[in-house]
Amino acid sequence: MSEEVFDKYAELYDQWYDKHRETFEKEVECFKKIIDAEKPWLEIGVGSGRFAEALGIEYGIDPAERMVELARKRGINAIVGYGERLPYEDKTFGAVFLIVTLCFVRDPIKVLREAWRVLKRGGKIYIGLIPRDSPLGKEYMEKGKKGHRFYSTARFYTINEVRKMLKICGFIVSKIVYAGLKKKDFVCIEGIKHHPSES
Repeated sequence: MSEEVFDKYAELYDQWYDKHRETFEKEVECFKKIIDAEKPWLEIGVGSGRFAEALGIEYGIDPAERMVELARKRGINAIVGYGERLPYEDKTFGAVFLIVTLCFVRDPIKVLREAWRVLKRGGKIYIGLIPRDSPLGKEYMEKGKKGHRFYSTARFYTINEVRKMLKICGFIVSKIVYAGLKKKDFVCIEGIKHHPSES
């Protein structure tokens, strides 16, 4: 179970951002270019709270207890839980974020449907993605095959696969932006909550 791995290696995971600060800053910038949603915001798979802190996301949920502790230290209102069963009321949030999280969840469709449920009318979903067919995606999959502590539990998706999942779950994809890394490895996707009555 991936949460056990993330619990055990929480500090090691968190230190990655210090070692790769330039990459992290470009990924944050990628989101800042496209975010235009009303508050409050929620991050599913908040991890240690690095992105939430940098982007001003107030709420977070993550199955790994140690990660949640680190996120709380960064001032995030974080709780232990799963994206498949969000403990929030319908139409609570203006935006929901999944930043390099979709590849670690058990049931991505269930998570996206839950995100749709807790979003306000016209709310936005923001996904940070390392596409399976990108150089970095291929590299991480190779590491996963060799038993890498994090990537061995991950399932990577292409941009098109994520677009299809979002459509199935009631979102209209409105923006796709690359983070401007040396390789086109990190993608930010915005989807808008769609109501069938509006079509």
